[in-house]
Amino acid sequence: MNAVASGTPHSHARGRSRLTVPGALRVPEVALVFWVVKLLSTAMGESTSDMLVNSSLGAPVAVVLGFIVFLAALFIQFKQARYRAWSYWLGVCGVGVFGTMAADVMHVVLHVPYTASSIFYAVLLAVVFISWSRVENTLSNHSIDTPRREGFYWAAVVATFAMGTALGDFTANTLKLGYLPSAVLFAVAILIPLIGWRVLRWNTVFCFWAAYVLTRPLGASIADGLGKPKNVSGMGIGDGPVAGVLAALIVILVAYLSVTRSDVQKTPTRAQSATEEPDLTRVRG
Repeated sequence: MNAVASGTPHSHARGRSRLTVPGALRVPEVALVFWVVKLLSTAMGESTSDMLVNSSLGAPVAVVLGFIVFLAALFIQFKQARYRAWSYWLGVCGVGVFGTMAADVMHVVLHVPYTASSIFYAVLLAVVFISWSRVENTLSNHSIDTPRREGFYWAAVVATFAMGTALGDFTANTLKLGYLPSAVLFAVAILIPLIGWRVLRWNTVFCFWAAYVLTRPLGASIADGLGKPKNVSGMGIGDGPVAGVLAALIVILVAYLSVTRSDVQKTPTRAQSATEEPDLTRVRG
């Protein structure tokens, strides 16, 4: 799925003090490999978070460490002048680990039910989208060409990861479906925006973000289904081995993208910008 833009890019740089080159798009083209790496990163974030929280480090140290890595990854991403595959996916992986921890802390430490945390993060995500749309008049990944737009983008990414984690735990634990049945549920659910986009011609931006949200509980459910003990509906492989294999696959795919640059977006023209749809909720007729 490929989200459309709705902003006119700048044509030249205006100084070295900017965190990005104005007009340079900051996120990747959305194609099949994007969804594969995204799914792997969500699963890896789940396994890595659980491995660290349950390690000898202890939950408090693990959360602090996850937060530091998360901030460092985003700092590196924002320092890039334009899209770089390695820094972008490093940021996504950092969000994946810390976003999982943030959702889990609400339940384990604060004893917030998964139902309540799912609703809370859904509201938070809605607030991010509404604020982003009102300020920039676009929610498209083809318009991320300034630090402010990228800030909104990453705020949405963090909220989707946290909400997706809580939603996956809600179906697996609160509804008692188990991890792998939950993965099947979300795999079916993610077909809805795909069919809506391909067949029913739904709004592209809406379909992109709907699928983006659903990849999180799908990936997390798969990771938990593989790593968790058999007595809690898992296959018992272990969080560490699962995280290691997933991380290796991510490194291979990101290395491929870095070499081929096949996911580097072309800057949209003014003619393309004039025909774009900034409304997240509007469905084409």
